[in-house]
Amino acid sequence: MRISVLLPCHNEEHTIGHVVRDFQEALPTATVYVYDNASTDRTAERAQAAGAVVRREPRLGKGTVVCRMFADIDADVYVMADGDGTYDASAAPGMVRLLVHEVLDMVVGCRAPASDGGAAYPRGHVFGNRLFNRLLKVLFGGVFADVFSGYRVLSRRFVKSFPVRFTGFEIETELTTHTVDIGLPYAEVMTDYRARDLQSKRKLRTVRDGVRIMWAAVMLFKEMRPMRFFTLIAATLTTIAVLLGAVVVRVFLTTGLVLRLPTAVLSAAIQIVAFICLTAGIILDSVTRSRREARRLVYLALSPVQRPGDATRDEASDGGGTGNRANPSGPDAVPLRRSHHP
Repeated sequence: MRISVLLPCHNEEHTIGHVVRDFQEALPTATVYVYDNASTDRTAERAQAAGAVVRREPRLGKGTVVCRMFADIDADVYVMADGDGTYDASAAPGMVRLLVHEVLDMVVGCRAPASDGGAAYPRGHVFGNRLFNRLLKVLFGGVFADVFSGYRVLSRRFVKSFPVRFTGFEIETELTTHTVDIGLPYAEVMTDYRARDLQSKRKLRTVRDGVRIMWAAVMLFKEMRPMRFFTLIAATLTTIAVLLGAVVVRVFLTTGLVLRLPTAVLSAAIQIVAFICLTAGIILDSVTRSRREARRLVYLALSPVQRPGDATRDEASDGGGTGNRANPSGPDAVPLRRSHHP
C-alpha cells in the first residue's frame, strides 16, 4: 500500500524540517512530498535536507497547491497536513489504519489544543469555525466538528474524483462539501493541535479569508443545491411582491380604482422574476443531479482502499507471496463521528 504525505508550504523554513522528520518517523514507509508555494525563504532547501521530495508550485494559493498535488501524486492513501508544525504527526498512523480498516474515503483530524497549545486558536478563528460548522449543516446537511481542519487522510478514489474549484483557503470547505454531496463515507478523530512557532507567520487572515470562505460556501450551495437556493430567492421575492401588492389590492377593493399603478406594476414584475428563479431552480436541479451522478460514477470506477485481510486473501487465491505492504504502527484512532454510507 502506497502512502503519500502531502505538505503544502509557503515560507515555513523554521518548521518544515521538523514536520518532515516527524512524519517520516510516524509513517516510515510513506513518501513525504513538500510543495513549495512561491516561498521567498529557504523552505525548499530545508525540506529537501530533511529527506522530503520537493516540488514547486509558483501560483500562490492553498487551493492551487492542493489541485497540483492531487493531480501529480499517485498513491493509495494520502495524508495531508500543513508545514507549520501545528498538527501532530504521531496521529497519522491511527488515522491511516482507521481509513483502511473501515474502508473510508476521508478521516478528518479535529483540532484539540495540546497542553502547549493554549494560544493555538485566535478567538476570531474559534468563532468562525463554529459558525461554518453550523452553516454547513444547514446548507448541505453534513455534520462536521471541524470544517477547517487541514489534517486529513484521504483515499485514492476521493483524491482522483475531486474537482478543485477554489484557489485559496476555501479548499477545506470544498473538500467537506464534496464528501457530503456525493455521499462518501468519512470519520472524524480528535488530534492535538499545537501553537504555531513564533517565527512562523500565520497565513490565514480572519476577516478577509472569512469573507472569501463565506462566499465560496454560498457559491457551492448554489451549484450543489440549486433548487433550495433559487427557491429561497423566489420565496423572498414573492414575499416582497405580496407586501407591495396587498396595498394596491386593498385600495382597489375599497374604491374600485387602481390608484397606485407604479406599485402594482412593480409588484407584478417582482413576482414574474420570482417565477423565473423558481423555473431556473427546477432546471438546474436536474443538471446538478446529472453532474452528481457523473462524479459518483468517476468515483466508483476507482478501486477502494484494500484492507490487509482482503489483500492476504487475494494474494493467497493468486498463489502470490505476502508482498511489500505498509502497515502503519501505533494505536488505532478512535472515531469521534462516522458518516452513514449512501
